[in-house]
Amino acid sequence: MAGAVVRHYLTTRFMDSETTKCNISYSLHSHTRSPYSLPLFHNKYETRRVVALMNGCEGDPKLPIGSIETRTLTTVPSPSKAMERLDVAIRELKCNPPPLTSGMLRLQVPIEEQIEAIEWLHAQHDNLPRCFFSGRRSRANGNGSNLLMEIGNGNGDNCFTHNLVGAAGVGSAVFFQQLHPFSYHDWRSIKRFLSAKCPLIRAYGAIRFDATANISPEWKAFGSFYFMVPQVEFDELEGSSMLAITIAWDNALSWTWDEAIHSLETTMQQIASVVVKLKKEASGEPILSKTHVPNKTHWDLAVEKALQEINTSSSQLVKVVLARSSRILTATNIDPIAWLACLQVEGEDAYQFCLQPPNGPAFVGNTPERLFHRKWLSISSEALAATRARGESSDLDLQLENDLLSSPKDHLEFTVVRENIQNKLESVCERVVVEPKKTVRKLRRIQHLYAQLSGNLRREDDEFEILSSLHPTPAVCGLPREAARLFISETEMFDRGMYAGPVGWFGGGESEFAVGIRSALVEKDSGALVYAGTGIVEGSNPSSEWDELELKTCQCTKLLQLEVPKQSKVEILEIIY
Repeated sequence: MAGAVVRHYLTTRFMDSETTKCNISYSLHSHTRSPYSLPLFHNKYETRRVVALMNGCEGDPKLPIGSIETRTLTTVPSPSKAMERLDVAIRELKCNPPPLTSGMLRLQVPIEEQIEAIEWLHAQHDNLPRCFFSGRRSRANGNGSNLLMEIGNGNGDNCFTHNLVGAAGVGSAVFFQQLHPFSYHDWRSIKRFLSAKCPLIRAYGAIRFDATANISPEWKAFGSFYFMVPQVEFDELEGSSMLAITIAWDNALSWTWDEAIHSLETTMQQIASVVVKLKKEASGEPILSKTHVPNKTHWDLAVEKALQEINTSSSQLVKVVLARSSRILTATNIDPIAWLACLQVEGEDAYQFCLQPPNGPAFVGNTPERLFHRKWLSISSEALAATRARGESSDLDLQLENDLLSSPKDHLEFTVVRENIQNKLESVCERVVVEPKKTVRKLRRIQHLYAQLSGNLRREDDEFEILSSLHPTPAVCGLPREAARLFISETEMFDRGMYAGPVGWFGGGESEFAVGIRSALVEKDSGALVYAGTGIVEGSNPSSEWDELELKTCQCTKLLQLEVPKQSKVEILEIIY
């Protein structure tokens, strides 16, 4: 059978010299084109269960799913009551299975109390895979993204609307992953499981910065891209919350209704309904060591090489973004969800996200930069480039802002980004509006030149075209894109992975993606890689660009000093642009 799934269920027993036993039980989900989806164990004592799941990319995107449905159950006062209600619903579903050979079914229970999605996710500990996405909430600019949705009372009447603040999920109803670059076929495979009638069935994930580059070990679990529809999802709303389960099955992929229900029951057994308030503050724990690749000498050489190429009359290169990799060693094990909660305090006007496959590290970030947001045929994007620190006083802050606005070098860097995005949008949109054309966007520690662009797509399929054409933007790659990408691949000696790539979600009638900067790759007992990038254009100075790297790295390394339990010495994998 084409696209059939081969599943193995194994149990392995290890014993140390003290005859202490550690049982490791797992199931491997092996696809002919997904050899990297094998489980990894950090040490012989750690237990990690990887559940066999369905890879939606192995199906035929031309064949529609039998049914996609959302059912809203009666409102309850707490997460524990929502768990009880969903457990009853699962038992009822087992007694009355659907007659269809494929389908998506979401059951959601509104909760009267507003609970933060990040705190619910933290309560789930290491239940993998997991994901989190919080739309940007901007009080200053008023351009945050919130999904307005209707919720019934369980009887199909008295509907009211709520703004979705953030969503957290564990377990995977269906995932999408391959080694080859993200393609139209893969996009259609994801859209096959989505419906505009079910706006909260969404696939969360990320795509590599450069899918043509070799995948390094720390990024192996993500493949070229990784998306997941959570089995259990907690939605934080304005004034209330919601707990939901999603069941996906497709006999053509050898993943039946019975297997999907059994997998969901296994995940539900691991779900905690008690949520504890997180302390969103740093502890001042020092970083033990930090080394850079390239070092200052080799960085200067790389920037000079880029400037020489830019200033050569025969070269097409106008801008290239070079990055630095830094290795960081700390004295504590970092909890990526607690770290993300601290990032929320830092980044009110930013997207927060977490994506962690069942056998990989956590990709966590707090990015201010939108790649695009689509609602039906309406689409918006942003140009964000050039950097200054925030001033310690209002006068100094204004002085830095005016310096940023008047700098010819920064104006050139920003204009390159804005005009490129405008051209890309105009190729698939009826009309593109740029407003404001150039202003300063102030974040907590730094400020950038900023413009907002919007338009209307001619057809929904243009969503894939805009994703593939906008990424990578000149803000993280350069211009022309291919020339800059080749220069980066020849100059940088490390794998960017999902850093600076698209991160976000696909929905039936709405999708949203940010640029995966200001981000971190965190894994227990692993090495630490820190990245920062800066745009090189005519007029750039190697030392000034190095100082910008230090500024961007500093704002994140301060946040790595979290209040976490003292454990064995670990290193953090971090990426920041």
